[in-house]
Amino acid sequence: MSALPCYRWRLAPAGLATRRQLRALGLRPGGQDVVAELHRPRRRKAPLVAYLYRVDRAKPIRPMTPARAAALAAAMLVRRTCPNCLVDVGYCIPRSLGMCVSCHDTPALSEGNRRVLA
Repeated sequence: MSALPCYRWRLAPAGLATRRQLRALGLRPGGQDVVAELHRPRRRKAPLVAYLYRVDRAKPIRPMTPARAAALAAAMLVRRTCPNCLVDVGYCIPRSLGMCVSCHDTPALSEGNRRVLA
């Protein structure tokens, strides 16, 4: 057990929030330490734990700069490009398939006649 205060699901005091709740408010933890834990009970499994931060010490989220936007766009382009047919398919390629659905459903391409990225 941790030395942090523990609250049950939906019983945390006002002024504390999870990372997702802070993000919804346009805030981020900003380097502050975790002040409490939130436990959500689950049947037959260990409880889910969420960490709580103080809202009054949270900082505003950093604005999106042009360089960050370009880096994000480049990363998403790589995730949308099929390594087999080298086409931007418009959705993120599932890691379980490793290629776009069209290439996966075509037996001639999925068995080994693939293009190799250089």
